[in-house]
Formats: sequence, C-alpha cells, structure tokens
Amino acid sequence: MNKTTSTKRPADQRGHTDISWLDSWHTFSFGDYDEPEHHSFHSLRVINEDRVAPSRGFPNHPHRDMEILTYVVSGELTHRDSMGHARTVHAGQVQAMGAGSGVTHSESNDSATEPVHFLQIWIMPQARGLKPTYAEWSPSPQQTGPLALVASPDGRDSSIVIRQDAQVYVGELKEGEVLTHTTRADRGLWVQVISGELVIDRERLQAGDGLGLEGASAYEISAPATARFLLFDLA
Repeated sequence: MNKTTSTKRPADQRGHTDISWLDSWHTFSFGDYDEPEHHSFHSLRVINEDRVAPSRGFPNHPHRDMEILTYVVSGELTHRDSMGHARTVHAGQVQAMGAGSGVTHSESNDSATEPVHFLQIWIMPQARGLKPTYAEWSPSPQQTGPLALVASPDGRDSSIVIRQDAQVYVGELKEGEVLTHTTRADRGLWVQVISGELVIDRERLQAGDGLGLEGASAYEISAPATARFLLFDLA
C-alpha cells in the first residue's frame, strides 16, 4: 500500500503584497517573496490570488517559457498581448497564455467601480522556446459532476491545451457532497480552495488554503460547507 504524504499551505502563511491598488497572496515564491520550502510543487510554479482595484492593473510586461492560466473569481479582467489579443475575461472563465519563446501582455480592471478577484497560475512547460499561444475556457451548460477539466496536454473535453503533463480542474461541491479523484500514485495533487471548506486526507481546508498530496491513486474530497476550488493533477 502506498503511503500518502501531504503538505498544507495555510492561507495566512502565504506571501503577501499589499499596495494601493493590488492585494496579492502568493502560495509559492514570487517576485521579492522568496520561500525556499514553498518554491513549487511538481510543475506548478505560481498560484497568486490577486484583487485589483477599479481602473488599475498591471502594465505591459514580458513573459517567456511558462504556461499561464488566469481564473476570474469575480469581476472582469481585460487582457492585451503582443499576439494581438484584446479580451475581457468574466467571472468563472479562464484565460490561458503559453508564453513560450516570449510575449508581452497587460492585465487591467477596466471597471470604474468594481474590483476584480482572480487567481493566476504558472505551470512550467515541458520544453523551452515554444511558440506562444492564447486560449480561453468557459464552463459548459452541459457540465455534470463536481469537476470541470479546464486544461490538459491533449485538450480533451474542450479543455485548453497546455504544454505539460498536467490536468487542471475547477471543482464545486455543495455542503455534504463528496468526490473521489483517481490518478496514478506517482503523480502529485494540489488543491487550492477558493471559497467554502474542504476536507482531504483528514486535513480541513478553508478559503485560501492549499494542500499538496503524493503517494496515493485515489483521494476523497468532502465539503463541510459549499466550496469552490482548483485541483491540479501533476506529473
């Protein structure tokens, strides 16, 4: 029998950047926040939970050799990039950019009155210097079950294609519901709670908490309170 190992990342122990227009919490090392014990998990490099004030945002800046996913929790986020895309991403949607050989982009909250709340995820690609890509994902009205596949290496089930052996899901469980996620015992699972409460491997998680799991081929996830979360299944 394989032994499960887990790493909990409590919300209040994350790195924190708080300036006039940006409130950002860093699950892993990011920018000036350097946490050697929480640098990455498998290919998952960044989870930043950001809140951007109205009429503010990130000016044009470069990226390369990273698969970048942005999940909007509430509000609207406008993305513009050097590939020619100018798109506004709404709550519940995901925008993806494969930075590859190099791309520049900006992210702004164009609302004059409402903040935007989103999670930005960086996943390290399998190779460097790839062609930059852009894609979007929206939840399907036909979605059944608690997990919706957002990103995968093969694009199955209308998911975004990313250049890494990683599967990214948006999950929703109502109070009292339970799901079992099956995988291979040599893969890693990271669960990031957006809202509500979850229990996984006897660990109770609340909004902002993250949990890394390794060593098992099935994990039971239950919701003491209605919850929304991201689940990463990683080589």
